Amino acid sequence: MARKHYTGRFAPSPSGELHFGSLIAALGSYLQARARQGRWLVRIEDIDPPREIPGAAQTILHQLEHYGLHWDGDVLWQSQRHDAYREALAWLHQRGLSYYCTCTRSRVQQLGGFYDGHCRDQRTPGTTPAAIRLRQQHPVTQFHDVLRGPLVADPAMAAEDFIIHRRDGLFAYNLAVVVDDHFQGVTEIVRGADLIAPTVRQISLYQHFGWPVPDYLHLPLALNHEGNKLSKQNHAPALPQGDARPVILAALQFLQQPAITGWQDLSLEQILALAVRNWSVARIPQAGATIRHSQMPHSEL
Repeated sequence: MARKHYTGRFAPSPSGELHFGSLIAALGSYLQARARQGRWLVRIEDIDPPREIPGAAQTILHQLEHYGLHWDGDVLWQSQRHDAYREALAWLHQRGLSYYCTCTRSRVQQLGGFYDGHCRDQRTPGTTPAAIRLRQQHPVTQFHDVLRGPLVADPAMAAEDFIIHRRDGLFAYNLAVVVDDHFQGVTEIVRGADLIAPTVRQISLYQHFGWPVPDYLHLPLALNHEGNKLSKQNHAPALPQGDARPVILAALQFLQQPAITGWQDLSLEQILALAVRNWSVARIPQAGATIRHSQMPHSEL
């Protein structure tokens, strides 16, 4: 059954400022939502305090505004959603769909990287710190990507009882993102290709909860001149604070969208309006592209 109203989102973690790779994901999701005359939401995924940088969340929101990417409604903060995650965990536990696991990461690595269900009979927590795993009932071995078509998962990963609550007491990403996307009514998730792998686990969670599964579109990743993904971990430079127009144009070029001529005489708002009007998913490359210094606007170097 087709959904009447499109809702997309951009959900950064506050582990640092946005960089050019982040902008690709933000801009792609923004343009897809606006071209579909839908809502575009922003969610701050601040559920992993050890990885967060103080002040990064507000900086990210200022960067989005500076680049003309204005969201609809209020920003959703995952740090304020713990009750919803606990409720989801309780729902699964009451139906026998989860269990406690004390296995270490090194043990799982010795098994070849995939968990073997060793603790499946552990329904109550013991004295040893334990993670909570989903008792996998709906393994997802493939899904359809709007850009890439059918994508097939490793059968061992699809069948694995994966962690939904960490042994350090933090909520797992896969659980939080599914609970929040369902809560916000997200109908399509546009994000970077580095998140293709966990998609089958997220779809599986939707099926366990009995919720409608959104569509997925994974954008190509921007790579540096060494062939590595632009990321905060790889110390990608933050987006420049000056004229946003050349950087937006570089991002549009990366996504192989129609060139905007005479942009020097256009405002940022006019450029984005043209980008929405010209937006074409069919033009987006499926592979990552190397962003070299010669291809970037001077303010990005």
